[in-house]
Amino acid sequence: MRPPRALVGLAVALALWAWPVPGPHTLARPYIAPATPYSAGHRGIDIRATAGVEVLAPADGVVHFAGFVVDRPVISIRHSGGVLSSFEPVEPLVATGDRVRRGDVIGVLLPGHCSTPCLHLGARIDGEYVNPLLFLGGLDHAILYPLE
Repeated sequence: MRPPRALVGLAVALALWAWPVPGPHTLARPYIAPATPYSAGHRGIDIRATAGVEVLAPADGVVHFAGFVVDRPVISIRHSGGVLSSFEPVEPLVATGDRVRRGDVIGVLLPGHCSTPCLHLGARIDGEYVNPLLFLGGLDHAILYPLE
């Protein structure tokens, strides 16, 4: 299931997030949209980074969750417009309900998600996963030309 086109368009138009870890920004694994909500896929991007680096809030919001999911520490931030960002494996330095501003330190990157340290960054709009690069300005926009 895909989010409404207007929401994706909004995400692309905004592209206002700051990268949550210092550059260079190299992807260890890209976003791979699942065919259905329960199909295999990669519902986020993995950004190469150094273990122990501070992880920053990409935009203003409220911490929706800070704790463990199964065996890994996860932080989720609720932003305006029904947008939720998520980060793992990150040792939280924030708590559920905390307000954060773009660039605030929210945690410390731990090893364990990739074979070499990386940050998994996910994004959802109204509960539907989308490519986080929509918010980071890292996707080229499609241009449709007339057939004639």
